[in-house]
Amino acid sequence: MQRSLISAAITLALATLPAVHASAAPIRAHAGATAGVETTTQLPRGVIPTHYQVSLTPDAASASFGARTVVTINIAKATSTITLSAADLKFSKVTLAPAAGGADREASVAVDAEAQTATFTFAQPVAPGMYHLAMDYTGVIGTQAVGLFSLDYPGAEGKRQRALFTQFENSDARRMVPSWDEPAYKASFALDVVVPADQMAVSNMPAKKTETLPDGRRHVTFATTPKMSTYLLFMATGDFERATAKVEGTEVGVVTRRGALPQAKFALDSAQAILREYNDYFGMRYPLPKLDNVAGPGRSQFFGAMENWGAIFTFEYALLLDPAISTQHDREEVFSVAAHEMAHQWFGDLVTMRWWDDLWLNEGFASWMESRTTARLHPEWNTRLEAVGTRERAMSRDSVAGTHPVVQHVETVEQANQAFDAITYSKGESVIRMLEAYVGENAWRNGVRAYMKANAYGNTVSDDLWKQIEKAAGKPVTAIAHDFTLQPGVPLIKVGEPSCRNGMTTVPLTQAEFARDRPDKTPLAWRVPVIAQIAGNAKQAATLVNGGKDTITVPGCGAVIVNAGQTGYYRTLYSSADFARLAGEFANLAPIDQVGLLADSGALGLAGLQSAADVLDLVKATPAGADPAVWSQIAGMLDGIHMRYREQAAGGDTTRQHRFDAFAIGRLAPLMAQVGWTARPGEPSAVAKLRNRLIVVLSELGDANVIAEARRRYAALATDPNAVPGPLRKTVMGVVAQHADAATWDQLHAAAREEKSPLVRDQRYTLLATTEDRALAMRALQLALTDEPGLTLSASMISAVAMRYPDMAFDFAIANLAKINDRVDASSRSRYLARLASGSSDPAMVGKLSGYAEANLAPTSRRDVEAAIAAIKDRIQVNAARLPEIDAWLAKNSQ
Repeated sequence: MQRSLISAAITLALATLPAVHASAAPIRAHAGATAGVETTTQLPRGVIPTHYQVSLTPDAASASFGARTVVTINIAKATSTITLSAADLKFSKVTLAPAAGGADREASVAVDAEAQTATFTFAQPVAPGMYHLAMDYTGVIGTQAVGLFSLDYPGAEGKRQRALFTQFENSDARRMVPSWDEPAYKASFALDVVVPADQMAVSNMPAKKTETLPDGRRHVTFATTPKMSTYLLFMATGDFERATAKVEGTEVGVVTRRGALPQAKFALDSAQAILREYNDYFGMRYPLPKLDNVAGPGRSQFFGAMENWGAIFTFEYALLLDPAISTQHDREEVFSVAAHEMAHQWFGDLVTMRWWDDLWLNEGFASWMESRTTARLHPEWNTRLEAVGTRERAMSRDSVAGTHPVVQHVETVEQANQAFDAITYSKGESVIRMLEAYVGENAWRNGVRAYMKANAYGNTVSDDLWKQIEKAAGKPVTAIAHDFTLQPGVPLIKVGEPSCRNGMTTVPLTQAEFARDRPDKTPLAWRVPVIAQIAGNAKQAATLVNGGKDTITVPGCGAVIVNAGQTGYYRTLYSSADFARLAGEFANLAPIDQVGLLADSGALGLAGLQSAADVLDLVKATPAGADPAVWSQIAGMLDGIHMRYREQAAGGDTTRQHRFDAFAIGRLAPLMAQVGWTARPGEPSAVAKLRNRLIVVLSELGDANVIAEARRRYAALATDPNAVPGPLRKTVMGVVAQHADAATWDQLHAAAREEKSPLVRDQRYTLLATTEDRALAMRALQLALTDEPGLTLSASMISAVAMRYPDMAFDFAIANLAKINDRVDASSRSRYLARLASGSSDPAMVGKLSGYAEANLAPTSRRDVEAAIAAIKDRIQVNAARLPEIDAWLAKNSQ
């Protein structure tokens, strides 16, 4: 599953489901898992499903469906009851019959809504053996992306259209199919569905039979799937179009609403290249006959795309490219999302984690594969440097109280939902990147291929992967992997005084821990792979810091860069003298190390481990001709410091903010003049991305020239539809929306209301929520709770307001909690408000969050609240302690 995408306008929130009580009872490990190990289950033992026959008749207009599911089950020991997962289903009849033939036995039904289960009780015990469990029932079609849900969008001539889709990860198959809704209970699925005559139906497998019913509707029967977990089942129906291509025996397709198919061409082309790459990398060809990517309008607070086997679902903003608004960043996102979800077809679908404890096996690996494949197939995008940003996302969460290990114990459905976070995705990816660098690309790939072959169609735990990697590499991978996945936190490598003799430099290394809100914390211990080199010398040296201390000897003499290539998951702390030497050599470092040194010095400075102003020395030392990704990193860091000053300025003292903003504009404005507003023929894609980034950040800093130019270009659109090129239009409109007065905001609102393209429409409504005018931001909040923007966009608009006004957004959401819950995925509710508040710097928010959690969340469902509270406390402390150091630097360097 692709985590919700982050843009300049909005951060989509992640969240959780209502509580489900875990059972202490394990189920036997299935084929492919480590022998003799059992796993967590929330269901009684002794009944194993092997096949589901699901017959579905949805009624989109009434938001309901009727269904009949027949499950072939193996009963291991005599029982009078069968309990399975079920949510929001009403059963009319349940019977059990021997698979070999015999009379039906009818069951009484008891539903436990809180536990999300249904229990069927029989008058007499059922003997061991194979049976068919037949269930007739009805259910609801929701408006948010859980279970079977609908998405409405404007169609031809303004008529509203409705399409249906399913979203079952992690535990929502039970909302459409009463089932053993846990990843270890793999089974095959045969689905048939009744749909309107003018609609297309899509599922995991190709349709094998289509009949026209007497009433004109169509009955579509799909081929049977391979054995797979319930959360991978998929169905969609609507007024769709489909385009296909053939790749090494597989039919690759894209499915969109009618009229949008041309916007999916890049996604289809990309899928073909990615599939060829993955068939080779994994050493096993994709095993299903077809692989569709199905686009849906709207948004979710929980995910951007989902890896249903053979039928990936992706929200339109992450799949379609509209020339009227799409940027180079959008193009790269479409590719990387496809690469992520297609990696799951092997790592997650073919081989599935046994229980949610090892979710990172799915998501961390798919994230790493996404980054690797994007860099490999599109080297011109220069995305390799983005690995540092991935590491920073993880460390931001991993270095404060409330973090958790990559492999984490999960007991409830809510806790499983909470596992979809930066630790699982970004730390998982970063650890894999480090381990691949440690063992070598070939050994890593050979280990992955062996893992796939050994566990195909089965379930695994993390150690099953480490066993195969270690065997292929001949290195102690498991011990290192355990250090980084079974305990939380970020290692800190302190670099001692280098000593150069006979052309070789020896450097002492000491391992500590980077815990930015707990300076007195006793550090944990890691075995840390370290790579180092002399700045300007291509030769590297490597060591494994074990036991807390080590030395490394590198060829050459001069400034030493530790974590050269930035593959390590750790912070690097230099002495003041060594840092000064590196700052002097900064222009000569490799771009990846420039980005890494910027990130480390910024984070260590805010944590008080070095001067908070050190990073500004690097900013000052960066030449205009540095890699665009380096300047993009600098722009982001300056924007982050600006936001801290803005929080302080809310108290009335704006002098300090204006002084910092003047410095930041002084560094970025000349670069903007160099890059220009108009794309040059043949310019690198990184320059196109940097142009948009500079406009956004300079707008945030209040640069009058950028704001005026954006307004001029936007005004010209009234008479010249081509006045702003498509790749710049979203950015220009964002600047106008941010600095809008009431009249301009009303114009933007009218344009959003009149827009016919769902993709553009959603973007325009979201921009209304990015205004820096507090009164207009409140209007955006109020608009979000109407039906006008669309029920899946409301929560995203409120999240966009929260990026600038977290306290106002949180208070608004609390005051309208019932309406908020109607507009947020059920899988997101208990996390959503914590995410709104997490950007606050008001001490009062700590009490508000605690009160919200006490009144609304179970103690086991408060991880995001705890993380938000830790972030708020850290921000308050850092703003008070570190901004004065930057003030002093600015005073000294402005003379």
